[in-house]
Amino acid sequence: MDRRLWPATARVAHVSLRGLLDGVTFTEGEPFGVGASLVDLLRAPDGPRERQLPRGDGFTVIDHAGGYVFGFATKDGYCGWLPEGCLLHRQVATHWVCSPGTHVYAAPKVQAASDVLPMGAQVRVTGWTGKFAEVPGGFVPVGHLRAIGDWLDDPVRVAEGLLGTPYLWGGNSRAGIDCSGLVQVAFAACGIGLPGDSDLQESAGHAVEGPLRRGDLVFWRGHVAMIVDEDRLIHANGFTMSVAYEGLVACIDRIGQEEGPVTARRRVLPILTNRPDGSS
Repeated sequence: MDRRLWPATARVAHVSLRGLLDGVTFTEGEPFGVGASLVDLLRAPDGPRERQLPRGDGFTVIDHAGGYVFGFATKDGYCGWLPEGCLLHRQVATHWVCSPGTHVYAAPKVQAASDVLPMGAQVRVTGWTGKFAEVPGGFVPVGHLRAIGDWLDDPVRVAEGLLGTPYLWGGNSRAGIDCSGLVQVAFAACGIGLPGDSDLQESAGHAVEGPLRRGDLVFWRGHVAMIVDEDRLIHANGFTMSVAYEGLVACIDRIGQEEGPVTARRRVLPILTNRPDGSS
């Protein structure tokens, strides 16, 4: 009954839990998409942030309370609460933001007022104007978009594009990101869906018994990092409060003194069948 993956409140539950709960109403839920640029997924109404969802992520609503909705993210099943006004009825996205971040401009020119979209946000392109793609609400530079299904091929390179991003517990964007958020965003950009938290990601792929290679994941209690090469890893961490490189041996020693030894070494197979599909 991990609350992060348990789609139920005290009164309503998703139909997938039928037979496991009594005294609740069961529902298939209602599919929506995130309409805000980036929104915090909360532990409770007006509660602490668990994760963040970018524009276009799918979200199934199963309950309402005090201006908030409870449900789960389409891409990984992560459950939580969102402000009710951040959701829109789902539309089919055509493109995703492949740069570390981009802007939605009010007009197809760089001087226009703009809003920010994070990497992984999904949009529906309705037209093209020079170097801009028209999307609901404005215009996005064409070079910052790829078609849905046109994924990148190196999660490490994606993570390196976020070097220097400030550390933020539960963050999933260039504005702030944590260790598991970095891994989830980097692999999602390559078409590989992973869970949102490091302890859940520890079950991904398969164990590595031999030498580590680029893209492998190293886990400690409550932390995950990605191998860059035989000497270095990259991770969002509270030590530098940023996304940063660190020497592999030095990192293992440092974290070992604070949190304990490495708990797992995993290799996520590059099979692009579990693709993020939370289009709105």
